[in-house]
Amino acid sequence: MTAQQRRAAGIVLIAALVAILAIGTALAGGYRINLTPSEPLGLWRIAPLYRRVAVNDLVFICPSATAEMREARARGYLRSGSCPGGVAPLIKRVIAVAGQHVEIGANVTVEGREVSSSSLASRDGTGRPLSRFPSGIVPPGFVFLHSAFPSSYDSRYFGPVPASGVLGLAQEVLTYAP
Repeated sequence: MTAQQRRAAGIVLIAALVAILAIGTALAGGYRINLTPSEPLGLWRIAPLYRRVAVNDLVFICPSATAEMREARARGYLRSGSCPGGVAPLIKRVIAVAGQHVEIGANVTVEGREVSSSSLASRDGTGRPLSRFPSGIVPPGFVFLHSAFPSSYDSRYFGPVPASGVLGLAQEVLTYAP
């Protein structure tokens, strides 16, 4: 190996180490990159939540490793990540908490109030049928999630999820909404 090749290899090695350190620091600091259209694309931060999750909170949440989530992962609705079941954390808005009644019809209503941008799809983008949550009261310790993005996979389809999966509030850092 020539001196020039050794120098180039050293530069590449240092650049790789800096990149690994930067990514590790970002992940440890709660920074995540969103590549899904459910919320604006770009850099987000998981901000600590020092209270109970509430209606209208935009949160990062790890869904439980349920049969619905395994099927969603197999269908390609969820990206790979560090949550149970090997999925990435979701960014979703909390639209109902424990004790609230959620009705699923042509749209979603919570306590009789229609949720905007909540129409349901009967089939996914490849024509496969979608099951919908059958309506009901959000149980203790659970939250009901929603995204206004028309083809978002959220609680309309998989139902309430444990609030214990909430990682924190979702804060935009540097995003782009196409």
